Amino acid sequence: MSIDKSLKKPSGVVRARNVLKRGERILILKEQDRWLEDQSPLGLPKVRVVKAAAGKKKKKKEEEEEEGDEAT
Repeated sequence: MSIDKSLKKPSGVVRARNVLKRGERILILKEQDRWLEDQSPLGLPKVRVVKAAAGKKKKKKEEEEEEGDEAT
């Protein structure tokens, strides 16, 4: 007997991870200009993980109203 689709776990990680792989950490360090090409990939400095926040649609509406008020 097969398992219903609603009971299966989604594949992959859905939420933000707090641990990055070595390659991901190097990319972030390059973006922040903290990585030297002759540097060893072992013993990398800590990198802060930015968690994606849920979008707030109310602020966009308020900004549009403010722009409309300024135009008149």
